[in-house]
Order: sequence, then C-alpha cells, then structure tokens
Amino acid sequence: MFKRKKSGGLTFIAQGTKLTGESEFTAEALVSGELYGDIQSTNNITIEQDGLIDGVLNCQELRVSGTFRGKLHCNKLNITSTGIVDGEVTCQSMEIFEGGQFIGMRVRDDIAFLPASSKEKLEAANTEQIEDAQLTANG
Repeated sequence: MFKRKKSGGLTFIAQGTKLTGESEFTAEALVSGELYGDIQSTNNITIEQDGLIDGVLNCQELRVSGTFRGKLHCNKLNITSTGIVDGEVTCQSMEIFEGGQFIGMRVRDDIAFLPASSKEKLEAANTEQIEDAQLTANG
C-alpha cells in the first residue's frame, strides 16, 4: 500500500584517505579522512574527530567533530565539543557545544539591508518613483 523510500546508503571517507577536487554526494557522508575542493550534497555530512573538509561545501546539515575550513552553505550546522569551523558560514540554524570553536563569519541569506539614515531612505524612495515614472512613460 505504501512505498518505502529506499535508503541512499552511506558514503564513508576513511581515515588516511585524501580526496581532492569536485565531489557530489546523494547519500549521507561520514568523513574521517581529508576532503579538499568543491563538495555538493543533497543530504547530511558528518566530519568525524580526525576528519577534515577544506573548500566550498553545500549540504543539508553539517555535524563537525573534526575540522571544517572554507565556505559553507547549509540549513543546519552543529559543532560538537571537539569541532572547529573556520570560514564563512551561511545557515538557518547553528548549534555550538561547549568546547566547539567557530572562527569566521556567519552570513544570513534572508537579510535585506535598509538605508541607515532618513536622507538615504528619501533618496531611495525618489529613485523608485523616477524609475516607475520612466516605465510608465516608455510603456
């Protein structure tokens, strides 16, 4: 009656393994070795205590017990007590346990910066009105 969703399995990068280049994971990944480069994942990634990811990483959820360096884009970041994240992070939620380290900058996609002063707000509004008037005259 109901179809079971097939498990995608698990990708394991063993300790002592070094991979460099572009990588793509569709299943969950467990990294105990070293991974360098551009990494794309449609699933979750866990960096074990001796593991390292250095590069650009896009994934659903990242759990760091080892080290991540680079640029990260994910929905959820979890840094355990032994984890180190060094770089630029874009995520919806972040959890850092006591002892975990975050070095770098967190960026939020959904923030719209507003003009700082009233004068800038007025100039922005006038610019929008001029653009609307030009569209009407040309349209």
